[in-house]
This record gives sequence, C-alpha cells and structure tokens, in this order.
Amino acid sequence: MASGSFRNGGPKLTSKLDRQPSSAAYSTPKPSSKSRPSAAPASRRGGSVAPAAAHSASKAGGDAGVPGRVRVAVRLRPRNAEEMIADADFADCVELQPELKRLKLRKNNWESETYEFDEVLTEFASQKRVYEVVAKPVVESVLEGYNGTVMAYGQTGTGKTFTLGRLGEEDTAARGIMVRAMEDILGDMSPETDSVSVSYLQLYMESIQDLLVPANDNIAIVEDPKTGDVSLPGVTTVELRDQKSFMELLRLGEAHRFAANTKLNTESSRSHAILIVNVKRSVKGRHDADQSFHGENGTSSTMVTSFRPPIVRKSKLVVVDLAGSERIDKSGSEGHTLEEAKSINLSLSALGKCINALAENSPHVPVRDSKLTRLLRDSFGGSARTSLVVTIGPSPRHRGETSSTIMFGQRAMKVENMVKLKEEFDYKSLCRRLDIELDKLIAENERQRKDFEDEIERIRTEADSRIAEAERSYTNALENERLKCQQDYMDSIKKLEEKWMSDVEKARAEHQDACLEKECNKEAPTSSSDEIAEVRQLLESEKLMRQSSEDEVSNLKSEVSHWKNLEAAGNAEIMKLRKMLDSEANQKQKLEEEIAILKSQLLQLSLQADETRRSLDRGGSGKVLTGFDSLVSQARHSQLRDSANGPKASIAKLFEQVGLQKILSLLESEDPDVRVHAVKVVANLAAEEANQEKIVEAGGLTSLLMLLRSSEDETIRRVAAGAIANLAMNETNQELIMAQGGITLLSITAADAEDPQTLRMVAGAIANLCGNDKLQMRLSGEGGIKALLGMVRCGHPDVLAQVARGIANFAKCESRASTQGNKAGVSLLIEDGALPWIVKNANHEASPIRRHIELALCHLAQHVNAKDMIREGALWELVRISRDCSREDIRMLAHRTLISSPTFQAELRRLRIEF
Repeated sequence: MASGSFRNGGPKLTSKLDRQPSSAAYSTPKPSSKSRPSAAPASRRGGSVAPAAAHSASKAGGDAGVPGRVRVAVRLRPRNAEEMIADADFADCVELQPELKRLKLRKNNWESETYEFDEVLTEFASQKRVYEVVAKPVVESVLEGYNGTVMAYGQTGTGKTFTLGRLGEEDTAARGIMVRAMEDILGDMSPETDSVSVSYLQLYMESIQDLLVPANDNIAIVEDPKTGDVSLPGVTTVELRDQKSFMELLRLGEAHRFAANTKLNTESSRSHAILIVNVKRSVKGRHDADQSFHGENGTSSTMVTSFRPPIVRKSKLVVVDLAGSERIDKSGSEGHTLEEAKSINLSLSALGKCINALAENSPHVPVRDSKLTRLLRDSFGGSARTSLVVTIGPSPRHRGETSSTIMFGQRAMKVENMVKLKEEFDYKSLCRRLDIELDKLIAENERQRKDFEDEIERIRTEADSRIAEAERSYTNALENERLKCQQDYMDSIKKLEEKWMSDVEKARAEHQDACLEKECNKEAPTSSSDEIAEVRQLLESEKLMRQSSEDEVSNLKSEVSHWKNLEAAGNAEIMKLRKMLDSEANQKQKLEEEIAILKSQLLQLSLQADETRRSLDRGGSGKVLTGFDSLVSQARHSQLRDSANGPKASIAKLFEQVGLQKILSLLESEDPDVRVHAVKVVANLAAEEANQEKIVEAGGLTSLLMLLRSSEDETIRRVAAGAIANLAMNETNQELIMAQGGITLLSITAADAEDPQTLRMVAGAIANLCGNDKLQMRLSGEGGIKALLGMVRCGHPDVLAQVARGIANFAKCESRASTQGNKAGVSLLIEDGALPWIVKNANHEASPIRRHIELALCHLAQHVNAKDMIREGALWELVRISRDCSREDIRMLAHRTLISSPTFQAELRRLRIEF
C-alpha cells in the first residue's frame, strides 16, 4: 500500500483516537450566553415530524408511516494554523447568520448567495450543542421504535470525524455524536427487558470490512426481494451493557480504519465508517391476564386465557462518517492513495445522484450504482428518520468544494422519508412464557389429581368403615332382637304349658272327685254336668291363648324380615354412593381433556388470526416467522403446510378446522383478547366472497353489529367495521345491514371514533352502501351522508379517499335514477350540504381523492342541479376538469355535461368563457 495504511500497522502509525485537529482553534469552546436552545426549531422550508407526533401518527396509521423530511445542519470549521498564515489577508468565503438559520457564500467582495438550513452552527458551537441539534431528536426516535440515521458529509479535513467519532478521553466536553448517542441509549435501557447491540464496519474501495474483526472482509449485502431491505449477515454484532464496553469497541474499530497523509489532512480517512446500533425494547403495560374458567359442575380452575405475545420494538441507529471528498490537484494524492480517492469520489458521486433523483421525485433512483447507496437505502427515501450535518471550511481557496457541499445539503433537504414504527410480536418470549405456564399447569394438575385421589381414598376408607360399623350394628341388633324374641317365645310357651298342665291336673282331679261323688251320691247328677261345662270352657280359653302366642311369634318374624330389608337398602345406598364417586372422577377427567382441547384451539385461533392479518398487510407474502418451539409449532403445523398458497389457503384451512359457529361464538367471549382475535378471523373470512353468505346465514352480521353497538374497545370496533365493509360489497348484505340499523350504528361509530383507521373502515362500509340504488333515500334519511361528511374532520388521506368514493357512488346512483326517470328534484347530496366540500376538494393533491370528487361533480352537474352548482362555484371546477383531468373518460364526461346543459351554456356565455 503506497499511502493508505491500517491504523494499527506500519512503523509510522498515527492512531486516529489520539490525533488532534490541525489547529487548536478546533477544540470545543464553552457555549456562549447567547447560544440558541438545544431543541432544534422547525425550518422555514418545513421541518421533520417530532418524535412524539411521529409515534402517535405511526400508531394511528399502522404501516403507512408518516412523512419526515431529511434534516440538514451546516457546521463551520475554524481556521487551522496553515489557513491563518496562507489566508491571513483574505476574508472567510462564508458568512453565518445562525439566528436566521442562513449562510451566505461569497462570490466576491460584492456578491454573495444565501442558503437556508435547519440549523447553522458556527465555529464556536460546542460538541454538546451539535449533538442536541443534529442527533438527539434521531436518538429519541430510535428509543421510541423508529430507525434513524446520522451522517456527516463534507470536504476532507472539515471535521466530520471530529463531529461524529471523537472519544473525548482527555476532555469529556469534546465527545462526539457516537459517544453521546450511546450514553443516551444505554441510559434509557432496562437491563431486564431491553437489549443493545453494535456493529462497526467500513466501506473501503467498494469492499465492506468488519472493523471489530479485521479478518472478516468482503462482506456481502443481502437484499430481501420482497421488501427491499438490506442486511449484512456476515458482520460481527456485539451486545452491550455499559458505556465502557462501547468505548473499547470504538477504539478497536478506529484503530483498524484506513487513513493516509494528504496535503489537505494529515490523517485523512480513506474509508466510509458506519456504526450500526440495534435497539430492542419491550413495550410495557401489555401483559397477559389470568382468569377463572368455570366448568359445568360449578368447579373452577385457573388457566391462561390470553395467549397474546408481548410486543417488542426493534429500531436501528446508523451513524455514517463519510470519507471526505477531495480534488486530486489539491490533495496531492498519487499511487494507491489516488485509487482510494477515486473510489471515495465515485461512491460520493453515486450518493449525490440518488439524492438528486429523490429530490426531483424521479421515477428511477440509482441505488445500485454503489454499495454505499445500497447501505443507505433506508436513510434517504426510506423509513428512517435522517439527520445530516454538512461540514465546511472557511478558506476562500476551497470555495468550490464548500459550494458543492452546501448544494449537497440543499438537495438533501428536499428528500422525504416515510418514518415507520418498527413493532413486532416477541414469539420467543411468548414460547418461554407458555413453557413456564405449561409446567405450572402440569404441576398444578398433578397436585390436584393427587389431592383428588387422596380425597377419593379417604372417602372410600371412611365409607368402608361406616359400612362395616353399620353392618356390625345391624347384625348385633338383629341378633339381640332374635334372641329376645326367642326367649320371650320360649317363656310364653313354657308358661302356657305349665298353665295347661295345671289346668289339666286340676280338671282331672275335679273329674275324679266328681266321679267319686257321683258314685257316692247318685242323687246329684246336675252338679257333674256343670263341672264338665267348666272344663270345656277352660279348654277353649287355652286354645285362644295358644293362638295369640302363635300370632305374636309371626309378628316377631315379620319384624326380623323388616330389619333385613333395611340392611339391604343400606347396602344399595352405599353402592350408589360408590358409583357417584366413580362418575365424578370420570367427569373431572373429561373436563380436563376438554380444557386442554379448548386451550389448543384458542392458541391456534390467536396465532392464525395474527398471521393472517400480517400476511394480508404484506400483500399475501406468506412469510412464516421462525424461532417457535415445539408448542407453537404443533399449533400451526397445518397452517404452515399451506403457506405456499398464501393467506386464502390459510384462512380456508382455519375455517375447515375450527368451524364458523365456534369462531362466531368467540365474538361473545368475556375475554377482550379472545374477542379481538375472533373478530380479526371473521374479518379475514369476510374478505372472501365465498365465505360471506355463510357468515351472514350463521348470524355473523348480527354479531358484528352487536360488537359495534356494545364494545368500547377501539381495535374491536375498527376490525368489526372492516368486516362489515367487506360484507357490504354484496347487494343482498347491504339491504340486511340497512334493515338491522347498520347505517345508524356506523354513523354513531363515526361520530365517536378518533382513530383514522377506524374512520377509514367505517367510511369504506358507508361508501359501499352508497353504491346501492335502492338505499338512497334511507341512507340520506338515517344520516349516512352527514356521517361521511363528519369524518373529513380527521384529515387523513385514506379516510378522505373513502369519503370521496362514497360521495361518488351516491352521485352516480342519483344520476342513473334521474336518467331512468325514477328521481326528480335537487340531489340529496346537495340537500345534506356535501356540495361545498366537494367543490373545495375537487383539485385535491391526492389523485384517488381528486378522481372520485371529479367523478361526483360530473354526475351532480347533470339534470336539475346546475343552478346550485353555479352558486357554489362548481362551474369553474367542471371547466377545469374538462380541460385538465388526467383521465380521459372523466374529462369527456365533464365536457358532455357542460355542452348538454343550457344553464351552464348561458352562464359560460355571460362570463365570456370560450368552450
């Protein structure tokens, strides 16, 4: 290498970390008392959107982004020692007016050119002042989730590296933008949830080299064919936790940069240095909630009902220290240094061509002419918030280079970027959380099952003991009763036998006595007859007593039988209790299986709805996110197999697997996250004409209108309105929407909503209804037209486009009805006060809005509305449309309308307008 060298190699190595500017005058002075405040005011040419405003606009507008112009500041380097001697007799070629944000470039002693910038920094501006004006707004945007770029451009030796890469080890006030930006980023990070990683590289001779690992050179640029985003997979990325590590990385990278000694700069950078800071932040305040799931038997079990993954914001800060442009005759470059200068100038020339094309809104931007322009594709005309500082010197000898630098900055101020918020779901964190939650659920289930089994065992043991005790009690009672009855029976029999025997003996004795007496005294036969009758009576009495004893024994037997029946009934009741316990165990097992199935289906619905929405937003890219673990992979296995067919195949697969009725039932869930995912799935299904009839037949339209009426969640109302807009593309569905009070609900939603996307969905639904000839009177009578006009307060282009489309549809239907003789009189649009807004926006800068309004004007101009249109000034717009409209069919329609209307012709003749 002839002149260029690695900073850590060669005997004449001079470290860029230790080098000083050419003059002590470039050291950072103390800020004067009259210095401007740190916040950069808006430029007279229009400033970029503030970070907070850009954030809110991006959140409201979704992926559309918000426009933000490239901010440009100019910084003047003080004279160095050589210039103080060589240019001592000459005035500076530039004159700064920082209070007016102007710069005058002197042509000679009499003439000068004035330029305006977003900020003008004098040679006395401190490094802190430069950081707060140029880089701090970009750093704040990066912390809020937007990409940002800070770049320095200028002639070699004008202080670009001093402004961006100064480490400030000897004097902390001299720290550059890189060090100060990382201090702010690390100071705002949360170590638990946020992360910061850094890559440091250089573009040398059209070769990308890693400054942290010098052996890693010739790194390839990978470009996404669908989005156009560029990435560097081969570059080294280091995760940071503190400022000290970052300072060590900067020292390491600066030591590996190429530098050379030229006439203009003793330590001239020979490569473009690019510092890439990747920031990943978790959005706080969005946590999954746990609720109680109630089963059919009244029991409840805690389970996770929200599977919404946490949201992370990924942003990127790119700090670009461009190599200085130089003229060969002034720098004295030769040999390899000359080749380096040519490569630098070619890449800077390619960058200038791209900025010229963007500033002039050219249809072709030559970003592929250089690797530098490919790397900075997102910074100019992309989605990043870009701040450019152009550095100039005061020497009149370099007036040409200074003029070229100023013109570069002026062209860069005309470049518009569409700043977008970088938010995405952290599925890896969700998977970790689901694994933890699954482990908790499994452990809880095992614990509950063990407790349940222990409870069943306890109940079984207690039941067995009670059964045994009851059996023993019944047996003892029966035995005692049997013995008692038997003893009583035996005693009764014994008493009866004894009494009978005594009676027999008595009767026998009496009989013998009677016989003896009869023999002795035959004269008394009557008394013997009486004794025989008495004996017979005693025998009868004995028979009756014997019969009563037998009856008592029979009663005792029946009582013993009754106790046996009671014992059998007790045994049956015990068996019934055992069966009930077994049934309870089976039912609990079935409930646990059903809970697992419901959890799987809910996870599948949630993931599929989010995937489908993102796929439709990307225009059906069908891109599948990686990094899921086995749980999520199983839930989405069937959907990933159909990803090649795009979002329609995924939605159809979801439709077949889950079922429309189950999806619609989730619209009435008590969990708001479940309702959000369910209404998203219904909205995606409603986008296909084949599903619309099924959704309406299953009651989906009624459910969507109920959500619109009862829900206070902005997301649910927005997606429900979008689904109704999709269904309203069908004429039959339009009549059903009107019959169920849909236009009134849409009007109320339009009056309450502030979110532009919600208003766009509502306006789209009403615009579709405006295209039905049969609903004209009802639409106007129920406030549909006034609701459309009320939504113009938002001012969002997408909302205005839908309002204009609805008015054009309504005017077209009215024109057709008038032509067919079905309508007479003044237009309902004019009666509802739409004409002033139509005339005011007839020449709107947005072509979709202008095209719809021009078409509406042409239809309104027909029939009996001519006088009202002349009174409101619409005639002039019709004349303009007939002459200047870009669409030939609208231009010819306006021409025919003007020719066919006698009222318009008379007014044109009165105004002496040739037509």
